[in-house]
Amino acid sequence: MTKPTAPIEFGDGEVRSRWTTAGSTPRNTATDIAALLRDLAAVCPTSTQLVDLAEHARDWWPLAMRWALQSQVPQLPLVVASPRNTDEVQRAMRTCAAHDVPVTVTAGRSGVSGASIPLFGGVVLNINELQGVISVDRTSGVVEVLAGTFGPDLERAAAEHSLTVGHFPQSFDISTVGGWVACLGAGQFSTRYGKINDMVVGLEVVLADGSIIRTGGAPAAAHGPDVSAMFIGSEGTLGIITRVWLRAHDVAPVRRKTAYFFPTFSAGILAMREAIRADATPAVLRLYDATESQRSHGGDGTTCTLIVLDDGEQEIVDATLAVVDRYARTHGAVIAPVERVDHWLAHRNDTSGLQALTKKGFVIDTMEVAAPWSAMNEVYSNVCRAVLAIDGARSISAHVSHSYLDGACLYFTFVGTTSTREINPASTDEHEALYLAIWNAAQRAALEAGGNLAHHHGVGLNRGRFMREAMGGAFDVLVAMKQALDPNDLLNPGKLGLPTTRGKVKYS
Repeated sequence: MTKPTAPIEFGDGEVRSRWTTAGSTPRNTATDIAALLRDLAAVCPTSTQLVDLAEHARDWWPLAMRWALQSQVPQLPLVVASPRNTDEVQRAMRTCAAHDVPVTVTAGRSGVSGASIPLFGGVVLNINELQGVISVDRTSGVVEVLAGTFGPDLERAAAEHSLTVGHFPQSFDISTVGGWVACLGAGQFSTRYGKINDMVVGLEVVLADGSIIRTGGAPAAAHGPDVSAMFIGSEGTLGIITRVWLRAHDVAPVRRKTAYFFPTFSAGILAMREAIRADATPAVLRLYDATESQRSHGGDGTTCTLIVLDDGEQEIVDATLAVVDRYARTHGAVIAPVERVDHWLAHRNDTSGLQALTKKGFVIDTMEVAAPWSAMNEVYSNVCRAVLAIDGARSISAHVSHSYLDGACLYFTFVGTTSTREINPASTDEHEALYLAIWNAAQRAALEAGGNLAHHHGVGLNRGRFMREAMGGAFDVLVAMKQALDPNDLLNPGKLGLPTTRGKVKYS
């Protein structure tokens, strides 16, 4: 079975919490903490070793990666508990409820928005031991899998039945099924297979009071609102996902690839829109602006690269690529070397560049939003303009990574520099200030131009401050759901911008 890998090395010295957060211990005494640790240890394996606490105190959030270089995590938990089955998750949850201690669920910790940070300390519930494919309904194409199962293990088990789930996020090797569902992930083949919410048949969820529910189970139900949808994207704030039933496809017999150079980014967007509107939905349809094309995709700095890949039956694949080709040529594209697609396939999960630049002191991150086709160009130009207006911002680029009938995802990368790139407390504070300034400018520019808050990276801690302006009055419905399902504010408090009784939330 796959095990998670550490996101980034810590600096020298003992790891410590960067924040001292009110409520970071249970709302009671040291004697009660000892009782909590004793009671949890009677349920499942636990650890209070600093190395384990530190590793489960963060994810791939780039700001936390910078802090790690100074041997800091945002907030250390009291204990890491590792239940091995749903029964132990239930008992651990009831134990935490009895001690009134917050619970943060973690698994691969590959998120980039701080969703896995135990903001108020408490208990980290590590579900990595809940691994394995339990059953496969080959006839219906449904796979039953435990939430701590990593991507490669899921696909290997499905392949034994000539099936594929088709969900291949960049974090595929180090992320879990439960994380995909909890953070509403999107795989790189989503234009053909959909996002994770399109794949979920049903869920098993442990609620804050320790009760267990199962949702879904049928291909199309009409018995009221879809309860599964309440937990998909809830980021551990409404319940703990322990088991998932996923739709799977027959393994495709044919794969074809092609690539194009476009004269402008807007021309490429127009060609993509017309192809999608004509129901040509290749598995991969990714357009890179001139900056990203030159950096990674063989462009000369003036052209934009579109890479196309499709899997399926020969007739469908041929027809799909023929439609894409027609609209690409209509909007001024020329054929690019197909090796561009091969290069992308070989390097699509490589994040070493991000880590290397972080270690060198650069302020760097990515921001993905979705927008209607009618707003795509304005979102792109507004975000680029807003970021470059920030003192210290050095570059911003983007690509279109996932497409739908009504719009697509724009995936931005920004880089900034502070007065010094040395790793020390003063430079880290300056780094954080620039990071937040760029994020505020970029996210609000996207919202104002008609984009949404997030496409697949989720909200976590980093985007919580934007939730109300992004959702409007609908945010109150989410707050009401949280209060109804978790009245004692136990589950991942302080995330999704939700109000919390546990203390002040950073960046709110």
